[in-house]
Amino acid sequence: MAEGKALTLTKDNFDQTVNGTDKLVVVDFWAAWCGPCRAVAPIIEELAEEYEGKVVVGKVNVDEQNEISYRYRIMSIPTIMFFKGGQVVDKVVGARTKSELAGLIDKNL
Repeated sequence: MAEGKALTLTKDNFDQTVNGTDKLVVVDFWAAWCGPCRAVAPIIEELAEEYEGKVVVGKVNVDEQNEISYRYRIMSIPTIMFFKGGQVVDKVVGARTKSELAGLIDKNL
């Protein structure tokens, strides 16, 4: 998947990214074989660009980073989690529209 504004999160940088900021962190748990994940991917990139400087947006490939997926009990993808101060403050499972995700970001800012 093409690199955009959204950070690629791995076991090496996940905790540092989620805990190392006072900004809202939005994490998209996805996989390359997942159709709904591919539908959400461009929306995640657009949100990363639009909220740049206000929100940290990252992506976790569940096939490559199963340690993180297990920790957060990801059972279905896409799952989009919202972290503040290292804690999960919101979560949605399944594809969502850009306006739905932007609304959740605004609610949690």
